[in-house]
Amino acid sequence: MMRPVVLRGGRIIDPSQGLDCVGDVVLIDGKIEHAGAAVGSPDGAEIVECGGSIVSPGFIDVHCHLREPGREDVETIATGARAAAAGGFTAVCAMPNTDPVTDNQAAVGFIVRQGLVAQAARVYPIGAISLRQRGEALAEVGEMVAAGAVAISDDGKPVASAHLMRTALEYARTFGIPVVDHCEEPTLAAAGAMNEGVVSARLGLRGIPSEAEEIMVIRDILLSRRTGGHVHLAHMSTRGSVELIRWGKERGIAVTAEVCPHHLSLTEDAVEGYATNAKMNPPLRTGEDVRALGEALRDGTIDVVATDHAPHHYDEKEREFADAPNGIVGLETALAVVVTTMVVPGHLDYATLIDRMSVAPARIFHLPGGSLARGRPGDVTVFDPSREWVVDPSQFRSKGRNTPYAGRRLRGRAVCTVVGGRVVHHIGA
Repeated sequence: MMRPVVLRGGRIIDPSQGLDCVGDVVLIDGKIEHAGAAVGSPDGAEIVECGGSIVSPGFIDVHCHLREPGREDVETIATGARAAAAGGFTAVCAMPNTDPVTDNQAAVGFIVRQGLVAQAARVYPIGAISLRQRGEALAEVGEMVAAGAVAISDDGKPVASAHLMRTALEYARTFGIPVVDHCEEPTLAAAGAMNEGVVSARLGLRGIPSEAEEIMVIRDILLSRRTGGHVHLAHMSTRGSVELIRWGKERGIAVTAEVCPHHLSLTEDAVEGYATNAKMNPPLRTGEDVRALGEALRDGTIDVVATDHAPHHYDEKEREFADAPNGIVGLETALAVVVTTMVVPGHLDYATLIDRMSVAPARIFHLPGGSLARGRPGDVTVFDPSREWVVDPSQFRSKGRNTPYAGRRLRGRAVCTVVGGRVVHHIGA
């Protein structure tokens, strides 16, 4: 039998039950036994003192890149799962743009097995929409779902073919999973390196207009309406996308969406000086876009905070800006960036933050977790909302160091992460 765990004296917030109180969370045999008023501790229990911290259902990141197989030099499933746990995530969904692509039953099974071996955050594979992510033929969706895939996506590449996207939505509806799309019209975005605007013109960099995202957003929403399939829009970055998502939801279309912490906290100005750690796709946009995304997260138009964790080797980012790869690491900074950017200024309360980082991801991707109700999986995040810390990439559990937040003082940090009733991350006072 597993040793019981008692998370004692924290502020328990569980939006799935409308719970907000100071008390204890008790985990027995890997499941939630109690969450509420202070209770006695079972014999032999591991006690974690949580005074001054918030205790919530475990955070779930529905969008990260763990690079294995193929690029184990920049990340492995084990290092990514440990980085996730250090950031307060009890589960992550791994995107399929690996080498080889995760587009079949065997590849999905490999991700599942490696996730179990890591013994840190849970790892759920996302299978590819198309074979080898070429955007031509649909991958074997049913076989991947049977092997453990929780969604399908060609993330990293847009699904340019509307016919293929329609077919994917029809198949996904059969299996009850979302189709996650990287919304980018490739002919508009071709060779772009940052947001198209005044800054790109001054730096002499080719820009990516907001319409490159928005054209695909409305296409996907209309195809979802046609098929009844569930489309989940990855890493939204523009205020126009927010307006279109709102339009779709008002009409009852099965559309959900995510936003990344960097798109909530940084603008295109971060690229000044040709800072490659501020290069990502979709690119950082304008202050107006940032404000619209924050409001959409608050009011529920955008459902989820996702990291789009994308580690790269140092040498890869030390190229000319136009040639450097897109992406930043985010698993270990996501919570603090959202707390610092959204909660501290009063734009978001903690119950809403927890909904967007735990409850909603579990509901949308049909995953265990997302609740502290009795009998649910013992996945719990404990974070200190007032703890300030300076981002030091050399201390990351991830192999990746490519972050635009290096040296930044942030507020809020995961202090204890529990997965399946087992403490996988704990830092002292």
